Amino acid sequence: MGEDRSSSIRLRVLDVVTDAALRELDLDKLLEVLLERVRELFAVDTATVLLVDRSGGQLVARATSGLEEEVFQGVRVPAGKGFAGRVAQLREPVQIERVDESTVVNPLLWEHGLRVLLGLPMIVEDVLIGVVHVGGTTSRRFTDEEIEALQLVADRLAVAVYADRMRVERAAATLLQESLLPTSLPSAEGWELAARYVAGAEIGVGGDWYDVFGLPGERIGVVIGDVVGSGLKAAVVMGRLRSALRAYALDHSDPAEVLDKLDRKAAHFETDTMATVAYAIIDPATHRMSLAVAGHLPPVIAVPGDEARFAAVHVGPPIGFNLGIARRTTAFDVPPGTLIVLYTDGLVERRGEDLDVGLERLREVVAPTEPEAACIRIMATMVGDQPATDDIALVAIRHSD
Repeated sequence: MGEDRSSSIRLRVLDVVTDAALRELDLDKLLEVLLERVRELFAVDTATVLLVDRSGGQLVARATSGLEEEVFQGVRVPAGKGFAGRVAQLREPVQIERVDESTVVNPLLWEHGLRVLLGLPMIVEDVLIGVVHVGGTTSRRFTDEEIEALQLVADRLAVAVYADRMRVERAAATLLQESLLPTSLPSAEGWELAARYVAGAEIGVGGDWYDVFGLPGERIGVVIGDVVGSGLKAAVVMGRLRSALRAYALDHSDPAEVLDKLDRKAAHFETDTMATVAYAIIDPATHRMSLAVAGHLPPVIAVPGDEARFAAVHVGPPIGFNLGIARRTTAFDVPPGTLIVLYTDGLVERRGEDLDVGLERLREVVAPTEPEAACIRIMATMVGDQPATDDIALVAIRHSD
């Protein structure tokens, strides 16, 4: 290929990948358009995109032009295996001029008579998104200029896929979070409850949650929890922990035992997960609350006539480690008029500020008022007119008589 031809390829590819019209296309249409243009520009017979699955262990055929069976059949290539797997592993362009079972995993490639393949990694912010490869049925050697030009396409595809994933994950996480928050709070004679949830402005929906549910014997279970992390993954783990805790709560009346079982479940099924949880049971008949805490910040208790204080409760290890350390339940009377506030750390943590400062600010604002009024006052003081950087969950409980 001469210098003019090489320069022409680069310019034509730049025109394609910077085309403003591409911004208006959804991901499927964008992939279709770009892969068709790649076939035309590089005079190849096939162009395919394979994306890394969520496990990071496989490449899955996502879109193709000229080799539609790859997508139809859900072709998967283990990372590090075969041609595409090698591109993913090396994170650099790979060109082969022999296409058979000794060089590729997918038999469709040699069955279609391909004789040459060029693959390039799709990377965004040092994260491997997938692999794009092109193939031809006639022998050829892709030049350095062609490889560089095709890398521009791979980079554009990577950005598009990454942006689409972030958008989809944010939407899915938001829907999941909304579906799991209680639509209404149970009531019991002499007890009032109110709650808030606000997604963080910087991280979006995360793993914070609250839950309030009825239990046998007219008791009420109250949960506040925070899964480490953000986005869809944290929200999914949160949903699983929430469901498991509800199930354990029906079978066990001791909050510490419920948290111990939740810890064992999380350590076994939710590897590399950590969560902090506080679980309380309100017994309206005895006017008492039983409370167990797994790595979570202690509730604030405001009794009429006294300054608000943090509950003197034993704080056990967080959920997810299964250290074999039994948690403890603290039971205490709740006099009429008392307000109890459970919260996640997003309410009290501020960048560049000591946590104790935020905790003291919260303690000072909690007063034995109606729960809804308490939530309004707490959020106004702790959040004010600035968006919360982390997500916040808050539950206020009052023994009204």
